[in-house]
Amino acid sequence: MADSLHISAGEYTGDLPISEGTIRATGLSAVPTDRGPLTSYDPGFVNTAACRSAITYIDGEAGILEHRGYPIEELAEHSTFLEVAHLLIKGELPTGPELEEWNYQANRHRLVHENVYEIIQAFRYDAHPMAKLMASVASLMTFYPSSRRISDPATRELNAFRLLGKMPTLAAAAFRHSIGRHFVYPSDELGYVENFLAMLFQSQQRVWRADPRLVRALEVLFILHADHEQNCSTTAVRTVASSGNDLYTSCGAGIGALFGPLHGGANEAVLKMLREIGSLDRVPEFIEGVKNGKGRLMGFGHRVYKNYDPRAKVLKKAADDVFEVRGTNPLLDIAVELEKIALNDEYFVSRKLYPNVDFYSGLIYEALSFPSEMFTVLFAVPRTAGWIAHWQEQLTDPDQRIIRPKQIYTGHERRPYVPLDQR
Repeated sequence: MADSLHISAGEYTGDLPISEGTIRATGLSAVPTDRGPLTSYDPGFVNTAACRSAITYIDGEAGILEHRGYPIEELAEHSTFLEVAHLLIKGELPTGPELEEWNYQANRHRLVHENVYEIIQAFRYDAHPMAKLMASVASLMTFYPSSRRISDPATRELNAFRLLGKMPTLAAAAFRHSIGRHFVYPSDELGYVENFLAMLFQSQQRVWRADPRLVRALEVLFILHADHEQNCSTTAVRTVASSGNDLYTSCGAGIGALFGPLHGGANEAVLKMLREIGSLDRVPEFIEGVKNGKGRLMGFGHRVYKNYDPRAKVLKKAADDVFEVRGTNPLLDIAVELEKIALNDEYFVSRKLYPNVDFYSGLIYEALSFPSEMFTVLFAVPRTAGWIAHWQEQLTDPDQRIIRPKQIYTGHERRPYVPLDQR
């Protein structure tokens, strides 16, 4: 392809450089107009590249997701979540000794100050756990005021370990508060994911241990949700970081963005759809209804992917493992039948509606005994690794400035002020 774009705008004529990356970008700010540099109108920033990033690559047409060049399928098969977190944040897969030290540093920071538990307890028991998580994460800045020294690499690394270690503890505390149970402290005898499950579900046991297949299934889910380049919550993290904010404040904003049902709540909608279908024999009827505009096929299609979401392929195998332990679920049979029909129906194929990561994740979470309001929390815990990586990249990129998009003003032209008694 060409390495420049020829453009004419008013009296300006010139060639703009084109950058080759996930998105091909040009520098429109170089084009002058009588009202300043040329600005594009791009609702949702669908075709706007606001940063250069070396973390995650997505090719939506081909169904490719890679972290630092490694395919997500291989990472999910061979790595642990903390290995992938090291890859995202540090840039490379760790060696044996590096992974041992990385695991130690992440796990040694799992405890939280007792006052943080009091923040969670200040909420009503039935408050959404995402609200509890958002408040507790944002509060950590007050417990670690040195985290505001964002120009110091050692400080950035220390607080990255702190947040990576504490997120499962905070998420589990939000869950336990919702069900009226006492908080469970982290155990040094358990690994990152198994410890999270213990803090969620331990009752009277001294050490609670999950079936290894369930631990691995949740580990795979964590890996698949660790990062997804410039999505809404990651962009929120980078935007807040651009004004010079610490990690906790920035990630609190990311949690707020993820809380939105259009971002983090899609797997709940899939479960609702499967329950409404109710049985295998009603699947054909439902499919026809969707094609006739009488319903929507949830869990299919994606803003980026125009092919089969590579994460969905991995999750299908994880779902099988979970149901092998927990027993069959008729909703899984309905989901498999829906996928089978949709993938072979020209209506859906022509519209590039393929299963996405949400299609199976809700089924897995439910099989692991999580209520639906915890689904987004379970998304936020692993996504912390990606948020940390992007927060760090935002702060260390010399090209970055405080994020401040342009607008197209559509209001009144200048008009005279009308005194109150004349209105």
